Amino acid sequence: MISAVKGKILRQNETSIILEAGALSYEVLTPISVLQRLKENQDSDGNIRLITYHYYQMTPSSGVPVLVGFLNEVERDFFLEFIKVSGIGPRAAVKALNKAIGEIAQAIDRGDTKYLKTLPGIGEQKAREIVAKLQGKMGKFTLIRDRVSTQSLTKEMGEIEEEALNILLQLQYKRGEAEVMIKKAFERSTQLTTSEELLNEIYKQRKS
Repeated sequence: MISAVKGKILRQNETSIILEAGALSYEVLTPISVLQRLKENQDSDGNIRLITYHYYQMTPSSGVPVLVGFLNEVERDFFLEFIKVSGIGPRAAVKALNKAIGEIAQAIDRGDTKYLKTLPGIGEQKAREIVAKLQGKMGKFTLIRDRVSTQSLTKEMGEIEEEALNILLQLQYKRGEAEVMIKKAFERSTQLTTSEELLNEIYKQRKS
């Protein structure tokens, strides 16, 4: 299973790129919301690293390996939630995610089917199904920002706080800002037992 690829972009298409990684070149399906930010996330050598979802598209006679690329694990996790909706396969999801993932997650959280219908391939019924399946599960995804942070953790924290802080740093929040958000979340709720619950509480406090 291919979990990540790193290399130079040889060609960029409407919803995919050809990535040269060493002696191999990979076609990677890429949502428009990710494609628009590839250049700013290249390293000094012009390489881009993509976290990938690897699956097999089955045909009557064979299975074709397919890669879908994202700039971080949180974006990939949102994609995995999105394709749990009945009738939305990986290729349809890649086309649908043509706006900022954080923005889409917020629309799902507030049950905004009007917004969701603006996504390619999503009609009224499908928008309702997305809300029914995913509403209330979007906490950490609503915090997504455009840029990806490569900051690493250095401060010792409890496991839950550390996981949440790591995600917030990936989403381009500054360390000080993220630590304050985590502290306030625990002040509001002392019963948080997972990083997912912590991130959901952070989202609630930002809404209030």
